[in-house]
Amino acid sequence: MQTNLLTILKYQNSRIAKYLRRNVVTKFFAIVFIIGLVLFGNQFVLMVQESVERGIPIQELMPLVSFNMIRDVSLVLSLSLFLAIIITISQLYKNSEAVVMNSLGLSDKHFIMFIQPLVLLSFVIIFFLTIYAVPWAKQQKNIMEEETNNASEFSFITEGEFEVFKQGDIVFYASESKSLDNSGDQNMEEVFIYAFDSENPVIVLASEAQKYIDSKTDSIYLRLKNGVRYEGIPSYENKKILEFDSYNLEIVSGELQKSVVIFTTIEGKSTIDLIKEGGRYANAELQWRLSQPITVLILSVFGVFLGKASPRGGKGVNLLIGVIVFMIYYNGLLVAKSSIELGQLDPIIGLWGIHLLMVILILLLYQFRRGEIATYFEKITPLNLKKKSHA
Repeated sequence: MQTNLLTILKYQNSRIAKYLRRNVVTKFFAIVFIIGLVLFGNQFVLMVQESVERGIPIQELMPLVSFNMIRDVSLVLSLSLFLAIIITISQLYKNSEAVVMNSLGLSDKHFIMFIQPLVLLSFVIIFFLTIYAVPWAKQQKNIMEEETNNASEFSFITEGEFEVFKQGDIVFYASESKSLDNSGDQNMEEVFIYAFDSENPVIVLASEAQKYIDSKTDSIYLRLKNGVRYEGIPSYENKKILEFDSYNLEIVSGELQKSVVIFTTIEGKSTIDLIKEGGRYANAELQWRLSQPITVLILSVFGVFLGKASPRGGKGVNLLIGVIVFMIYYNGLLVAKSSIELGQLDPIIGLWGIHLLMVILILLLYQFRRGEIATYFEKITPLNLKKKSHA
């Protein structure tokens, strides 16, 4: 082990190490540019579309794009570094450069150590982003979105357009909509509602409606006036028709709103406040913030092993596997985070269990690669001896 350490230190500032790091950095910035262009460009387009639909000046929504960029930049950096390592190591094997390095006594462990300065730098940057910058950006975004919604005359219902509520269970249309005051209540005329019931669809037509918020439950209701309620499919014999003077319909559940408020508030809190607060939501958010820089360390090692390829291997296969691994890894962290928030997973296990599974997977891959290399050398050694004997 001491010999390996001395070998690593010997080559740490060598041309080979600098060559490896330079290739990783070059590919890293190229991938960051491509992913950033797609991700942030898409966010900008959606923001412009929202500006047009809601009648809000684009300059008022531009800060939201900046906050979204800060929120997502840690994810972009992690994925870009992971893919850059896979591509760099894969090219070394494709071009047989790694074979020459292996003959000098350099193995995967040396490659991992050579790129550690880049990995540690990325770790520090992502740690700062997730612990300080991202919570601040989410807090500012929440404040701005609340101000924008309150300032928008049609923040709830847009007249002349179909609106969807309760995850598509209710479709709503109003020809006219006017805000009454700063309380958020609205008056609407010529209302059409299509509700998806578990048994029969319900269609409601009303001459006017008023949106109001229940003070006890915080649920949002529509008080419909002078209308007709149709239950069942019109061609069926068991359809029901009910004329009403006043009819209340729940649009947004108060419990749902409370859970959303808790979630957005927790996301915007500082890390120190999360540690002081405790609880399921705070614990889940804290583990999520700490997990993102940890993933950089784990994925950097995984990327070196995954980048090893045969010169006859298919192009892009390792890269595709890397993307799949990254998606599974991050989705596993998100599922664990959600399970903690719902009380379905012990915080002691929490997101740390996902990291542990990844470490075990790396160890299995390492053992597999060692066995693969041993088999390869067992095959070529007799051939070399035969060549020498003939010579």
